[in-house]
Amino acid sequence: MATEQVLTGSAPADESGEAAEPKRPRVSRLPSLTGLRFPAALAVFAHHAFLPIPPLRLLSDDRTEYRLADWTSQAGGLGVSFFFVLSGFVLTWSARRGDTTTGFWRRRFVKIYPNYVVAWALAMLLFASSYTSTHVSLANLFMVQVWVPSYFTNFSVDSPSWSLAVEAVFYLSFPLLLSVFRRIDARHLKYWITGAIAAVWATPALAYALFPKTPRVPSGQDLSVSQYWFSYVLPPVRMVDFALGILVALAVKHGRCRNIGMFWSSLLLVGGYVLTFHVPYLYGQRAAMILPIALLIAAAATADIEGRFTLFRSRTMVWLGEISFAFYLLHYTALSTLRKALGTHQMYSTATGVAMLVGTAAVTVLLSWALYALVEAPLVRRFSRSRRRA
Repeated sequence: MATEQVLTGSAPADESGEAAEPKRPRVSRLPSLTGLRFPAALAVFAHHAFLPIPPLRLLSDDRTEYRLADWTSQAGGLGVSFFFVLSGFVLTWSARRGDTTTGFWRRRFVKIYPNYVVAWALAMLLFASSYTSTHVSLANLFMVQVWVPSYFTNFSVDSPSWSLAVEAVFYLSFPLLLSVFRRIDARHLKYWITGAIAAVWATPALAYALFPKTPRVPSGQDLSVSQYWFSYVLPPVRMVDFALGILVALAVKHGRCRNIGMFWSSLLLVGGYVLTFHVPYLYGQRAAMILPIALLIAAAATADIEGRFTLFRSRTMVWLGEISFAFYLLHYTALSTLRKALGTHQMYSTATGVAMLVGTAAVTVLLSWALYALVEAPLVRRFSRSRRRA
């Protein structure tokens, strides 16, 4: 099925001034995008697995440990940026014209927050309560830990959960953003997309120029806590990634997005990751990979629209993608609990340590399946629709 048979071109504005929606593609579900979620979550797992810090480190050989830590140093930024752009794309793709703001917020809440609370409780119970203050733990529980420039607050309790606190701001803003962006003439979407990518590149430049260079982040990078917080954590700044996803989704719907294919977009993403090692750290966290991420998401969506085969739309990859949210929330707790159970001083050979990490990933997949099947899926089925409306 050719793209032009599925997607219409630019459309005139309707009487309200809002750009008319193109004819909805026959394909409403995009399984390749679901399948891509798990590799992104696995990239974040790899980043945390090789962090050379006492609560996580397993490998005894310093040279191997620091080499692997260096190779995966930007994998976390890759995964998080991918999720932010993907979130904007998928929510826009699945948005219904007659939907209400409260209906949208309700669906997001029942899908995200119960899992988030379970992961928070497990982290507190298994390791975090011994060194986390009450106000920091409550800040995490209520998803406000990202609003202060404090490294040990931003990445406290279940460390990866900071990105869900940022996503919560995206969800609150999405109805307004979509309403505004739908008014853009389809012919002008390319300029907005270019502007969003330029804004991502401008963010680290502003952080380096405007914020003090001290105190330094404890990870050893040559940047300050406030620089890192502004460029990588602060929700209004990361909103640009989310907005980019919305714009790309609208461009794909209107047939206004250049599709270079999954092979070339994947190759470009590899090149973007290599580039992260040759630019200042904050540029590597998201800017160097933002364009390839957008191109890969658009290419995967287009492949599904056209009914073409991709590795990520298989039943196994879609299943892994469905549990990837739970995997993302649970993997840091699994890694920390393993290290705590083994004792903080016992180190292992590279082969043994890597085998333990692979086993931990497998166990986390099983735990994620349980969380998805017992908490996420039932609650979404039960509460995602208003009982009164039904």
